[in-house]
Amino acid sequence: MRTRPGFTMVELLVTLVIIAALAGIAYPIIRSGVRSAEKATCLSNLGQIGIALELYLQEHGQRMPELEAGRRSRSEDVPVLETALADYVESEDIFECPADPEQFRKTGSSYLWNTTQNGLHATRLSFFGTDEASRIPLVIDKEAWHPGGEDGTSNFLYADQTAENRLRFAVSP
Repeated sequence: MRTRPGFTMVELLVTLVIIAALAGIAYPIIRSGVRSAEKATCLSNLGQIGIALELYLQEHGQRMPELEAGRRSRSEDVPVLETALADYVESEDIFECPADPEQFRKTGSSYLWNTTQNGLHATRLSFFGTDEASRIPLVIDKEAWHPGGEDGTSNFLYADQTAENRLRFAVSP
């Protein structure tokens, strides 16, 4: 009796089961890495928006722009973050959070402007009773797309030009 080189059906099935098990183990790890990368890119985008805002302030007497929080569609003609800062950014892509499934495509931005700061001088900002720049959010994700917490977290650009996913403001009683 002569044997042919190769795998038997059982060996092939065992190999496929092992590969499937390894893939099942690796998927959550890879997905976690992708989410972390999306969060980092979003924070980087907010940092670039902060730089663009600084350039805007230099050209407009240190006055914050007067903007709507956001718009419902790209065709809506209202002043918003992405239109006010368009001349100060290299690409509109910085207004897109990679974790955003649809808002950027629909409205032109993944981020909202804090309208309570409209028209204020950069040295006279305040929010919920504080004038501490590190506690005044200027730009925030439209949704809590990033992992963390029960329903996810949002990233913030604060008036001191730092971007992070930690809340630094609170309402005083």
